[in-house]
Amino acid sequence: MNPVPVRNQAVDAYRGFVMFLMMAEVLHLSQVARAFPDSWLWQTLSFHQSHVAWEGCSLHDMIQPSFSFLVGVALPYSIASRMAKGSAMGPLFGHACWRALVLIAMGIFLRSTHSQQTNFTFEDTLTQIGLGYPFLFLLGLQPPRWQWIALGAILFGYWLVWALYPVAPELGFGGHWMKADNYGAAFDRWFLNLFPRATPFEGNRGGYLTLSFIPTLGTMILGLAAGRWLRESAPKLPLRKFLIAAAAGIAAGLVLHFAGVCPIVKRIWTPSWTLFSGGLCFLFLAGFSWVIDEKGHRRWAFPLVVIGMNSIAAYLIAHLWDRFLLDSFRIHLGADFFHFTGPEMAPFWSGAAVLGIFYWILLWMYRRKLFLKV
Repeated sequence: MNPVPVRNQAVDAYRGFVMFLMMAEVLHLSQVARAFPDSWLWQTLSFHQSHVAWEGCSLHDMIQPSFSFLVGVALPYSIASRMAKGSAMGPLFGHACWRALVLIAMGIFLRSTHSQQTNFTFEDTLTQIGLGYPFLFLLGLQPPRWQWIALGAILFGYWLVWALYPVAPELGFGGHWMKADNYGAAFDRWFLNLFPRATPFEGNRGGYLTLSFIPTLGTMILGLAAGRWLRESAPKLPLRKFLIAAAAGIAAGLVLHFAGVCPIVKRIWTPSWTLFSGGLCFLFLAGFSWVIDEKGHRRWAFPLVVIGMNSIAAYLIAHLWDRFLLDSFRIHLGADFFHFTGPEMAPFWSGAAVLGIFYWILLWMYRRKLFLKV
């Protein structure tokens, strides 16, 4: 029987960093930045806590691809752990399908919390991962060659379908990736109206799409390769491979973008975005691995590990408890409690208090070994 693999602290820290960025939305940096339009610091912080309007990338745009990438990184460890405990392939795949259904249901639930009825929409991060997870699991059982072939087929095939979708001639080739008038939006206008809705679905305001789960699967396959390299090279680190993959992904995405072949757009998860953001994910993973595992600087990462080891709990807490806590502050402390540095900074300080409570809950769970898993 193979030994049960130990957890990789660098991976947990990277995941914790990603979840911290998501939880930190409660700081409302963009709202504060509007009060200080001439402040370079606040404008920079605001930019990197917001999604870019369409083409390009901010730090905030890297949350979802990083989370998806890390699902792929964790899969080789998960398969090895379950096989070490004697699990057969049938039950393993059954668990993967169950996990996918739970993730899809959780995503729909979170998108429905402020709706009059179930909001059947599939662009939430958890739902996107769930839609692709069974395919990722099956690929995780295949030799690396077939994983790379699958990645190439997914990205090229997805690009080709979009490139062949008819658009107005005056829009040019770039019109295939315009917001609201693209293949994915047309699919959703058909698919999402198959579900019960209060009003017919006409389009997503942000441009997000159900079919983005297909190139998101490409992001998870890149993570699968990273996880395999980590396990195969242990206890050494495959930093050279990570850096080569990072450079290749970033360069390929930029070439496709500037050559006009396929723009880098996170909201519709273009194939060039898969490559570009995947390259950045390799770079982040290399950085965390180098600092924590290569140089042995581990103590600083403890708060991130606390968050990263309970990522599902962190995701749910951030989406379900922020408004409750802010309302509780207002009710019990008064509307002006956080105005001690002026009303302009109040959203930041109230958000910092909420973020502190989020972390306290996760620390409490960590110390009691309460980890929410799917």
